[in-house]
Amino acid sequence: MRSTRRLMLAATAMLAMSATFTATSHAAGPGYTTLSTPVPVAAQGKKVEVIEFFMYTCPHCYALDPLLEEWVKKQGDKISFRRLHFAQSPTDPLAHAYVTLEAMGQTEAVHGKILRAIHGERQRIYRSDDEVKQFLLKNGIDKARYEQLFNSFSVQTKMKQLGTLISKYQVSSAPTLVVDGRYMTSPTIAGGAGASEVQAGRQTIAVLDQLVAKVAEKK
Repeated sequence: MRSTRRLMLAATAMLAMSATFTATSHAAGPGYTTLSTPVPVAAQGKKVEVIEFFMYTCPHCYALDPLLEEWVKKQGDKISFRRLHFAQSPTDPLAHAYVTLEAMGQTEAVHGKILRAIHGERQRIYRSDDEVKQFLLKNGIDKARYEQLFNSFSVQTKMKQLGTLISKYQVSSAPTLVVDGRYMTSPTIAGGAGASEVQAGRQTIAVLDQLVAKVAEKK
């Protein structure tokens, strides 16, 4: 399984906005690597932080999403889960929309719908901010609140910080998951060469189980 050319362009564009990035994670166990420089976590108490780096236009993210959604529900209060959307440019429509939805607390309301529209229904809703917005409005997102937050200082700041975050987490492809700011896995890493999309997804979930248990044991 290989990252799409579009994804690599996205990573390149965002990394150009931040400090120079050198991939320095290294193999640490079956199906995962460790970050040479751990990133501080925001999760409180005994919760284990899990971050998914994804893109709405990434077919591998679409394939993994149902398994990941089910896994997150099963984990319940044991984890603190969030997503970060790769951006293809500083004004990427889908990344900007996701950050805005996050500020509204509405990501889960439309996350699956966006993926299905792009990959299942082949809707090209990602070419402009207005196309994404019209799709979101048709799916229940409040227009006034969305437009208010879209150009807000907080959302603009988060958009500018995406490149720096990608650099910190040493992530160069999607989907990639980082556990506790230290451990990294993905369908490519967990599945290995020759694994089907389904096999790689299931192996990724199995590795996530192991990593969450590993971190929780030390909390």
